[in-house]
Amino acid sequence: MPNDFNQHVIDEFRAHRGRLTGPFEHARLLLLTTTGARSGAPHTTPVGYLPDGGDRVLVIASAGGSPRHPDWYRNLLARPHATVESGAFTYEARAVVLAGEERDRAFARAVEADPGWAAYQEKTERVIPVVALYEAGRGGPPPVNASSPGEAIKVVHDAFRRELALIRREMTTGGSALGAQLRVNCLTFCRGLHHHHTGEDTMLFPFLGERYPEHGPVLDRLRAEHVRIAELVERLRRAVSGAGSGDGGAAAARAEVVLLTEELEAHLTYEEEQLLPLLDAGPGASGPPA
Repeated sequence: MPNDFNQHVIDEFRAHRGRLTGPFEHARLLLLTTTGARSGAPHTTPVGYLPDGGDRVLVIASAGGSPRHPDWYRNLLARPHATVESGAFTYEARAVVLAGEERDRAFARAVEADPGWAAYQEKTERVIPVVALYEAGRGGPPPVNASSPGEAIKVVHDAFRRELALIRREMTTGGSALGAQLRVNCLTFCRGLHHHHTGEDTMLFPFLGERYPEHGPVLDRLRAEHVRIAELVERLRRAVSGAGSGDGGAAAARAEVVLLTEELEAHLTYEEEQLLPLLDAGPGASGPPA
């Protein structure tokens, strides 16, 4: 993409923490900052990514089907380290180029989710690389891109809202089958939501309960809703894992996503109404990270 267009996407991405408009409104993008192979200068590029269900995400060096690898990929070959901005989080990452069958399976998932990747491969004689980005140097989740604890909660919640909306859209437009990448997207979302709620149950809620004992009933309700949402997440996980190529399995997974969306949105909204004023009440109210 032209540099001026890239810069517009970068500016909008950062201003709205990953939420874009226009042609990338429904795309999964991240900002990838690499170090120039020859210049040594930092270069930031918006790139599409694939959730991979574990401790990594995948990026594809398509360059729109150009015969030449994109600059960011050649930079990573020289220095396999990058800064990743996901919208809610910024973290340092280690880059590993996938090879052989692992690369082919990942690229096939990408094509299944979006045939445009196959069109890019058809335009070029080079084998389009797939790169895994592993979060580096931390034992826990990266810090949230926010200036206060309350803002951090809202940023993380909005990231979950956006991801679930993307999954619902992909399920609606994906035909009768539940594709491999869509399964990975769902399972990655389930894993992230589980970790977030576990962190709240073990760190944030005890902190607030000690500081604001009068809000005990609110925290009890939120804990109970976590249990209910965990049940819905497990139902979705089973539906996605068990869905075959027929419409029945995909329809069951879609129904579970709709139910989870409705109950999760109500939970997130209630939590924001009740807890954000406490978290942002003043310097003494800062608490554990979201």
